[in-house]
Amino acid sequence: MTCSIPVLVITNRKGGAGKTTTSVNLAAEFVNAGERVLLVDLDSQGHCAVGLGVKIAAGQATVHDIFNAPSFRLVDAICKTEIDNLSLLPANQNFQHHNSGNDEKCLARALSDETITSQFDLIIIDTPPSLDNLLLNALSAAHWVLVPYIPHPLSFEGVRQLVRVLFKVISKDNTKLKILGFLPVMTASNVRQHRQVTEQVTKQFGALRVLNGIRMDIKLAEAFAVGKPVRFYAPKSRGAEDFAELTSTLIQLIKK
Repeated sequence: MTCSIPVLVITNRKGGAGKTTTSVNLAAEFVNAGERVLLVDLDSQGHCAVGLGVKIAAGQATVHDIFNAPSFRLVDAICKTEIDNLSLLPANQNFQHHNSGNDEKCLARALSDETITSQFDLIIIDTPPSLDNLLLNALSAAHWVLVPYIPHPLSFEGVRQLVRVLFKVISKDNTKLKILGFLPVMTASNVRQHRQVTEQVTKQFGALRVLNGIRMDIKLAEAFAVGKPVRFYAPKSRGAEDFAELTSTLIQLIKK
C-alpha cells in the first residue's frame, strides 16, 4: 500500500550527517511554501522534538507504537507544534530497535490512513543511521529519498553503503522510490577536502543528483538549541537562505 501524498525520507547510514537538522528545517520551509507537513521521527534519539521545541511526556503515544501494537493508529500520536500547519509524530526515546519486528510495510500502511492523508500535503521522515527494520520501513513507505552528507571521506563511504541499500529496496520492495538528491551540509568552499568529497559524489552519482549545499553556519546549531527552525531564529542567516533555496528546488521536483 502506497501513501496517496508525497513521502520524503531523509537518510544516511552515517550518524552526525545532518539528517535531523535537514528534516526540521525543510519541514518549516515547506510549510512556508504553503504545504501542510507531518514530520515523522523514526530515530529513537527523538531530536526532531528538540529542534521544534516540543516536549514529549513520559508514556506519550509515539510513532514507534505501531511496531508494538499493529492496530495502533498513528493519528493518535500526532502532536501540534508552534508552527501552523507543521505537526510532529514523535519518537520513543526508550524504543529498542530489535523490537521493530520483520514487517517492512508497517509504516507504509499506517501512513496511508485517510485520517492522516486528508490532513497533510507532505510527509517527511527522519531516520536512524542504523540499517534495520526501521530504516527499511521508512524506505518502503517513501516516494523520495534525500541524502544529506558532510563532505568528509567517511561520510562519502556512508553514502555509498546507503545507495547499495536503496537500489535493493527500489528493485525489490518499493519500485516507486526515487533518489531526490545528495545534499552536502556544513560545507565550506574554501576547504579543499569538502570540494574533493563533493566532486567524488558528483562523479559517482551524477551532477544532476548533487544539490546546492547548506553552508557552515553556527546559527543552525543555535536555532536547534532554542527549539526553532533557523528561518524563525535567524531568517537572514546563511543557513536560512540555503534551506529556503533548497526547498524551492525540491518542491518543483516533488510536485511534478
